Amino acid sequence: MRKAGQGLIGRTIIAIFFGLLIVSFAIWGIGDIFRATPPSTVARVGKTDIPVEAVRNAYNNELQRLGRQFRTVISPEQARLFGIDQQVLSNLVNEAVLSEEAHKLGLSVSDQLVARSIMDDPTFRGADGQFNRALFDQALRNASLSEAGFVREQRGAVARIHLAEAIAGDLTVPAAARDAMHRYATERRAASYFVLTPAMAGDVPVPTTEQLQSFFNERKASFQAPEYRAISFMALDAASAAKPDTVSDDEARQRYEQEKAKFGTPEKRTIQQIAFPNQQEAEAAFNKIKDGATFDSIAQERNVSPQDLELGTFTKSEMLDPAVADAAFSLEQGATSGPVAGRFGPVLVHVTKIEPEAVRSFEEVAGEIRAEIAQTKGREQIEDIHDAIEDQRASAKPLADIAKEKGLKLVQVPAIDSQGRDKAGNPVDIPNRDAVVKAVFASDIGVDNEPLRTTDGGYVWFDVTGIEPSREKTLDEVKDQVTTQWREDEISRRLADKARELTDRIEKGEALEAVAQSAGAEAKNAADLARNTAKDDLSADAVTRIFSVPVGKAGNTATGTDTRAVFKVTSATVPPLVATAQEAQRVETQLRNGMGDDLVNQYIAQIRKDLGVTINQQALRQATGGEL
Repeated sequence: MRKAGQGLIGRTIIAIFFGLLIVSFAIWGIGDIFRATPPSTVARVGKTDIPVEAVRNAYNNELQRLGRQFRTVISPEQARLFGIDQQVLSNLVNEAVLSEEAHKLGLSVSDQLVARSIMDDPTFRGADGQFNRALFDQALRNASLSEAGFVREQRGAVARIHLAEAIAGDLTVPAAARDAMHRYATERRAASYFVLTPAMAGDVPVPTTEQLQSFFNERKASFQAPEYRAISFMALDAASAAKPDTVSDDEARQRYEQEKAKFGTPEKRTIQQIAFPNQQEAEAAFNKIKDGATFDSIAQERNVSPQDLELGTFTKSEMLDPAVADAAFSLEQGATSGPVAGRFGPVLVHVTKIEPEAVRSFEEVAGEIRAEIAQTKGREQIEDIHDAIEDQRASAKPLADIAKEKGLKLVQVPAIDSQGRDKAGNPVDIPNRDAVVKAVFASDIGVDNEPLRTTDGGYVWFDVTGIEPSREKTLDEVKDQVTTQWREDEISRRLADKARELTDRIEKGEALEAVAQSAGAEAKNAADLARNTAKDDLSADAVTRIFSVPVGKAGNTATGTDTRAVFKVTSATVPPLVATAQEAQRVETQLRNGMGDDLVNQYIAQIRKDLGVTINQQALRQATGGEL
């Protein structure tokens, strides 16, 4: 190398060689350094960044919510197919847009209003309809939020709500829209009609072999036998892992003392409070009370409205502010506290009513408590049991042996189709059936399948033990079914032809009663028909068809699986819309809400355009578990 570098050609070759090395490092080495840095921001709205973690949390929360709603596990592929990732991101972007605009307009929210919005949130209310501190703390834990962080988010949410209300809070609903909606909802129709029954289709001969074969050939798919799979499965959940007999009396009694409120009615107090801007004013007001002034007179003096004065009726655990709770539950009925350093500033607390506790005895609820403790321990032990089972499966131990050793039940399912039904068409009882069935039909005999996580935190293990392939049935196997369907289709076709013929006669001027008599049917009258509502012999679909035909005109429609109605619309009436009536107000409110939503959406779209929104698709895929 040293000798080669002494000549011009050698130096040129070496220069080219090192030049290529430098270029390669620039392309692959330095490029990898930049590419290896994971993006931290999914979107930027004006000056606001939406981080990956915020999108990930919102996305996972939405998947869990939908999973609970539909009682299934939603896979990332299904989520992307349904556009859940884009919906979540769009919601976060819209929130950021409104937050930016609220900040730009200088909107602010008081501490008292934030506290009231939290306490009035139905999510945090217990069975008695009051704020429940335990539910509040649990919601924060589930969302991985600190209390300060939640209060900050709530402040922003209230500001966004106020901005939206300012945009669409006082809309005027056009009279034409109100009248059109009123007409659609309240129009009533009357019609004369008669019903054609299967007997009026005439004599339907027995189909020939050729007719049946042709009918069957055209509909083979509907007579196909689905694929069935035989499986064995073992489920692990908190109930199966629970051992109530192992819970001691001391442990159960300790839980009873900690959660007495669950076993009856805990002490409740009706509380009032007056907030002060500083400690000095609170002390001055309390001194007046000590000198003989009443709590109500102090409230009147400070212009505190009755609504702001009343805090509500709570148990101690339900109260949002621990300092206020301690003060309130240390007072006698009718007494007023000294200045309390509340979360949102100094307050005076007044108790107007005390409702004593009434709790069931330990002996009455001991069994219930033991079961609950055992369930809790079972949930805690699920992961340990899961790991132990996986270790045994790794050593090729059969599920049947594992189930016996762990005290779990191994269930044998001889046949299940891709819809989760057995050969009789009945749903098979399997935890998280939809997810398990999907996994079963993605597996095969002898495959070592991963356990499936259930929505309640448990697991399901399964083995595919047999496969019965889908196949086309022969005509001989389903001849009775084919014959029945052929006859039903033939009757339906004949009734449809006859109904059209009879409708034409009515349209040409014949009286409906005379046409009905010639068909051997009874003419009937139906009054006060409402859209999408069945009445007498007319199904909801038949009534909807009547509303699509002008008054004085005739028509026909199916009104059951094997009957058909021929009708003539005789009248249509719409009650007057009284502006002061409750119905008019309901219609106007519904339209105003719809128009308000449209207006806010248009406003957000324009602000998004003005602020500018940039989205990092790679970061979005990272946040939602997609491939990078």
